[in-house]
Amino acid sequence: MKIAIVTETFLPSTDGIVTRLKKAIEYFLREGHEVLVIAPDLGVTEYKGAKVIGVKPITFPFYRYRKWGFPSRKVYHELKKFEPDVVHAVNPVLLATSAVTAAQKLDIPLVSSYHTHLPKYLDFYKIYKPAKPLLWWYIRKQHKNSDINLVTSQTIKEELGSEGIERLSVIPRGVDVDNRHPKFKDAAMRDRLTNGEPANKLLVFIGRLAVEKEIHKLIPMLEKRSDISLAIIGDGPSRSDLEKVFEGTKTVFTGFLHGEELSRAYASSDAFIFPSISETLGLVILEGMASGLPIIAAKSGPTMEQVSHEVNGMLYENEDLDSLLDAVEVIDDEEKFNNIKEEARKEALKFSWDNASKRLLDYYKDARDHHSVGRS
Repeated sequence: MKIAIVTETFLPSTDGIVTRLKKAIEYFLREGHEVLVIAPDLGVTEYKGAKVIGVKPITFPFYRYRKWGFPSRKVYHELKKFEPDVVHAVNPVLLATSAVTAAQKLDIPLVSSYHTHLPKYLDFYKIYKPAKPLLWWYIRKQHKNSDINLVTSQTIKEELGSEGIERLSVIPRGVDVDNRHPKFKDAAMRDRLTNGEPANKLLVFIGRLAVEKEIHKLIPMLEKRSDISLAIIGDGPSRSDLEKVFEGTKTVFTGFLHGEELSRAYASSDAFIFPSISETLGLVILEGMASGLPIIAAKSGPTMEQVSHEVNGMLYENEDLDSLLDAVEVIDDEEKFNNIKEEARKEALKFSWDNASKRLLDYYKDARDHHSVGRS
């Protein structure tokens, strides 16, 4: 197949969408398919043999953390030239909406995928909250003509279905169980992440630093448990604010880590903490499990699809300090802690990127076949 992927985010950016796309592209190329990627131009022109075409990005004055690609006629011209068998519009909000429009004009099978739960994010930015009905209208518009709409969890599938979006399917999650592994545990990394107090219990958060991640809600827990250190790995628009509010606590901010350094950060911690309730999935949860970490997570639909309470992690009620403290106590019970660590790793072993990518390829083929039948 000739596969065109038009995405709002790609390398060198670091997030769950980019991770999923990288693994999928690698799989498609190994299977003999041709892949074209169109993304905001951040200097990358090729990935593992797939051509990457950049669209000139812009930076919003109020969100300088990242650059965005706007809708562009260039997408139409590049797709017309490439003549793909299927177009995948990844998170069509800005640039990727051009793929939606172009696929319709060129009569190409279209798969759209929903990864960022923007309507939920508006709950954390009160000034924009009244725009939620308009945002849902916009999302419905972008997804209404797709042959298949992909989501990352059953919870999000049900929510989008209730908003009138059709032809929904769940794409499986995946994890690299070789590069996210307990074997990467490292004393020097633990010393770094605990700021020289490796005997402390070490919790790690990994992800984009933004208001909707709700990281600030961990401060009362740190104030109650002086024996706990927190490592916050990642970057984002809220980093400077978070560094200020966490000042005086046993918290280390590392910025982004990559490759083996990130693997060592995971494996050198005691547990992975996930306070966000706005995620459509949270691939970092599975990466934490693969690293042998119990997951301590705020309850939300997508998170509860991954974490089984007292089996491979601990769930707590959002904005309930006592519930959070109860969940964190798993690190004090050696037998229970070790059992949960083992179950977390076992759970991760069920999910491979090849299986997830194969299923994505099957959806592409389904879209192609459905599109052909629909137009006959």
